Amino acid sequence: MISATCVSEIDWERWTPHVRGVLCFILRGEEVLLILKKRGMGSGMFNAPGGKIEPGETALAAAIRETQEEIGVTPHEPQSGGELYFQFTDGHRLHCEVFTASGFDGTPIETDEARPFWNSRHAIPYHQMWEDDAQWLPLLLAGKRFCGYFIFDDKTMLSQRIEVLG
Repeated sequence: MISATCVSEIDWERWTPHVRGVLCFILRGEEVLLILKKRGMGSGMFNAPGGKIEPGETALAAAIRETQEEIGVTPHEPQSGGELYFQFTDGHRLHCEVFTASGFDGTPIETDEARPFWNSRHAIPYHQMWEDDAQWLPLLLAGKRFCGYFIFDDKTMLSQRIEVLG
């Protein structure tokens, strides 16, 4: 358990994650490919394909692999758009690199992990996503790089700070 309830109470320079992960948002014109997560952390919520970075794997390689595993497509040249740092009150710490791709090979398919669907960039279902997504996803969709820092108590966001990068 941690007692911090505000991102300013954490020394982010010395903070280290328990888990490193990725998300990969595939963009197609005015649409973004989202998933309904069917199991694991955030199950029942909408997000992008993603997951844990394996030992020895780069974030880029993990973004491609996780997208292939979760929805059966290979994103073209994913580009890093931002980084997310999550501290949970139960002590869990997660660092996530967020990617975008403007093309892909294959046809999105439902797997036991995810159900993919295309959604308008202008009607993102934030009410069915993690609370922090509404803070940084508009930046990502606008092509702006960012770093986000968050404290969560289970699925409730207690504090956040977003830095838009040059």
